[in-house]
Amino acid sequence: MIKKLLHLIIIVFLTVFTQIGGIIYFLTILIIKSKQENKRLKRLIVFSAIYLFSTFLIVPQLANLFGREKIKETELIKANTIFTKLLNRNYVKPELNKTLQKISIDFEKKHKEIQLVYLDANFPFIDKFPLLPHLSHNDGKKIDLSFVYQENGKITNKKPSISGYGIYENPKNNEIKQFEICKKKGYWQYDFPKYLTFGKINREIEFSEKASRDLINSILRQSEIGKIFIEPHLKTRMNLSNSKIRFHGCKAVRHDDHIHIQLK
Repeated sequence: MIKKLLHLIIIVFLTVFTQIGGIIYFLTILIIKSKQENKRLKRLIVFSAIYLFSTFLIVPQLANLFGREKIKETELIKANTIFTKLLNRNYVKPELNKTLQKISIDFEKKHKEIQLVYLDANFPFIDKFPLLPHLSHNDGKKIDLSFVYQENGKITNKKPSISGYGIYENPKNNEIKQFEICKKKGYWQYDFPKYLTFGKINREIEFSEKASRDLINSILRQSEIGKIFIEPHLKTRMNLSNSKIRFHGCKAVRHDDHIHIQLK
């Protein structure tokens, strides 16, 4: 019973974080019987082989049946980490894919060789299937983008954490502290992403207000975009007044470490 429970926990975990991993793990158990010698090593090898084959060759084809496709990477569009792609969290509707291309081209006009870096998008299959820990990345219409940073005054493609999340551009003394407001209301999870950095890097870089504002303006120029989420203090600091820029609510998490955008 303990072994079965452990297998069930692993299946649930892999399904929650990769969508397809649970099914592949179940198939691996069926292929490699428990009585075989070196079963753990064999299962690891078989699982890894099937998972990688599925992730990079089968899933992209099947995703088209659900109206989604992999984000098309170019010299101007990159994932912040390979794990976004390994975990199948890099799928969007074709319309959003095209919009990302237009944003990257428009942004590059002002900042040469600076990339549009994306974080979590959506899983490849099934609307309403949750992409934890996000509340709304479940229909192919949403994606998180990184802010832009600078090093010694020069714009850079470097980011402050391995995951791209969790390093906040905190409000100044005279700015609204939304995270304090939300936490006082009992929304303890509001700044939880600070535990999801998976490691702080590039400590010498700092938030670029100008380049991040330019990026948001490039996003705003795309008519397909319906909403943008950032923290209220950054909206004020960057002098952004467009009605598409919204406060996401205390039930979500802080958005002063990334930009959330979504189609209409």
